[in-house]
Amino acid sequence: MTSLKVGIVAPFGSATQLVDSAVEADRAGWDGWFTWDAIDLPGVTADVWDPWSLLAAAAVRTERVSLGALVFALPRRRPWVFAHQALTVDHLSGGRVVIPVGLGVPEDRGLVGVAAEPQTLRERAQVLDECLDVLGLAFTGEQFSYEGAHHRVSEMTVRPVPASRPRPPLWVVGAFPSDRSMGRAVRWDGVVPQLRAERAMDQLGPDEVREIVAWVRAHREADGPFDVVVQGALSGDAHADADRLAALAEAGATWFVDSQWEGEAATYAAGLARIRAGVPGR
Repeated sequence: MTSLKVGIVAPFGSATQLVDSAVEADRAGWDGWFTWDAIDLPGVTADVWDPWSLLAAAAVRTERVSLGALVFALPRRRPWVFAHQALTVDHLSGGRVVIPVGLGVPEDRGLVGVAAEPQTLRERAQVLDECLDVLGLAFTGEQFSYEGAHHRVSEMTVRPVPASRPRPPLWVVGAFPSDRSMGRAVRWDGVVPQLRAERAMDQLGPDEVREIVAWVRAHREADGPFDVVVQGALSGDAHADADRLAALAEAGATWFVDSQWEGEAATYAAGLARIRAGVPGR
């Protein structure tokens, strides 16, 4: 059985409330505190904050909890700017940053456009691959150049070197069982898996996690740690939730992140109550 870390997505609220919730998560023994990355999502009427600003504030007010966002929409960001933001928070936190990345929500991207911005899924996936390549090079602290279809870098050095070594973990969204999507994830430090097509919003159970872990072991070529990060909604029944987390750990998951996006559970008060209750089973 693997050791399972458990995180929580911050509830909706003001910027100050969200940073306060990170402090509460740190005190209550959660392993990770996460915000989210968007600008304008259909149906979301709550205030939407810049994730790196929240993470920087949380970094200086917490001591042990890992910090990230589920998930950073990397293709709409400049990777060298993103690297600077990540390294700043990495150092502010003493090496506690994790970086989950994906294509982003199409509805959020579709509201704006710039010249030559990729529009198709294939083009956005290509941009994601290039952004990951640039981040991997930037995090070495050495001078690098890069030539891609969408990005060009000439003799750039991004400093400082990461506080977390060899770099902040890059977790990549992987649509299972797509070889292309999962293949992208296993080149980095972790996968945030989701099922394909009509099951994309389904919560993963132990059987699906076993399949994903087996796929990763069969296809990953690099050595070193690799995270399998499962998202889902805890029920609030401490005993049932503890059993669920134990089953996911037995199946090979390394992280579970409690992610409540709708209804009463997504309010600040409900989220703060879950945070203060701590990790089920501990």
